[in-house]
Amino acid sequence: MRYFDLEFGESRSLGATWALDALWNRLGIGETMRRVLADRHLDDTAERVLFALVANRALAPSAKLAARWVSEDVIISGLPATSDDACYQAMDWLPEIKDALENEVFERVTYEPNQEVDLLVFDSATYSETDQPQVVGVAVTRHGIPVRAWSWSDNIAESALIRQVRNDMGAAAPARIVWVANRGFTAAGSRRDLRADGRDQYIVGAKLRSGSAEPEATAAAAALSRQDRYQEVTGANLRVMEIRIGSDERFVLCHDPEAAERDAAVRARMLARLEELIRDTDTLSLGMRVDKLRGFTVSRHGRHRYLRVTASGQLRIDMSAVRAEEKFDGKYLLRASDTAMTAEDIALRYWQLLEVERGWRRMQQVIDPRPGYRHTEGAIRTHVVLCWLALLLARVSENACHDTWPKLRQELDRIAIGTFTGPTGTFRQRTEITSAQLDILAKLAIDPPPRISQFTPASS
Repeated sequence: MRYFDLEFGESRSLGATWALDALWNRLGIGETMRRVLADRHLDDTAERVLFALVANRALAPSAKLAARWVSEDVIISGLPATSDDACYQAMDWLPEIKDALENEVFERVTYEPNQEVDLLVFDSATYSETDQPQVVGVAVTRHGIPVRAWSWSDNIAESALIRQVRNDMGAAAPARIVWVANRGFTAAGSRRDLRADGRDQYIVGAKLRSGSAEPEATAAAAALSRQDRYQEVTGANLRVMEIRIGSDERFVLCHDPEAAERDAAVRARMLARLEELIRDTDTLSLGMRVDKLRGFTVSRHGRHRYLRVTASGQLRIDMSAVRAEEKFDGKYLLRASDTAMTAEDIALRYWQLLEVERGWRRMQQVIDPRPGYRHTEGAIRTHVVLCWLALLLARVSENACHDTWPKLRQELDRIAIGTFTGPTGTFRQRTEITSAQLDILAKLAIDPPPRISQFTPASS
């Protein structure tokens, strides 16, 4: 047998984009985009660029456009390379086809009218060009699949937000919406708006620390005094305890052990830094210590709450404040209107909000504008649609594989493809697929990518 020398050209990641592309088409997103974009006399390349933008959100969110990522780092079928201009044009088209996409997704993710959905409402990033925080709403099925997304400016009235969601759901409106929110909606009037039609329910975060309004303060005090009455939540690293205080609302205290460890670690780092900052303040004059304390209060992101001033004006760590704060590690309080849900179900629905919010934040890095390009309301809406579609693909993957998207993404990203050139031509060959990678693809019902692809004979 004769062996020829092969020249290695490059290596790109293939597995994750291959899997996302298969889910993209299975959910009908690609077909819908091609159909709608064809009506606008655009070719199939536009759909491929939009897929690249969504895949970039799911796999490598950054403050850059996806053009260089597509052209140099990954393999996307039907799109060997793209440009910044093509990405900007695709972003302009996306809001126009959002409604058609949502209708298609509704039909493909086992959602049916007259069922129940959770409407998750949370704060999103502040966009530097508008300096305006955004509120995001995501409608999810009971399995956590996002089927629709909204965005509003932070100053929108809760009643207007609720009205728009109900109107936009239209004929596909579910029999009941469970509103799950960690912001706003704490006022009695807002909670009444959520239940205006008598069918919908709400689960909202409540203040756990002292100083909150009644009946939250009563529920919080009762919760913190009964630390030994938690129930384990099946299928989640979470413990719950219901607090009954005779109100027509229900209160549920949740404890996340992993979050408790994170809270303790963050506080330890903060205290170590604070100890370092005040170590030599005893040598300062009283006036200089007062100025330093004022600086902590203004700009040290909560460190000042762990400080105390002695009778002689010295700065010290307030250990009583530290011990008081330890009681809240990994804990949060929920208030709910539904009388039939179990405490576990209430906790899991709010936990779903936290999971979606974390996933959203992983994908929501703002795309840098070109010179002269501003983050208009249309651009922000485009960004929300990109994040929604990326989150949709990630959540479908998580449900099928019973694992987190960061772990799945990391494993699939290891499936790479190399380009080789020899005397007979150029070809691409992928890496061997491990048993772990095969298991993920099998759970997603996706065939592995071919071992050899894109063979180009050498010219004579």
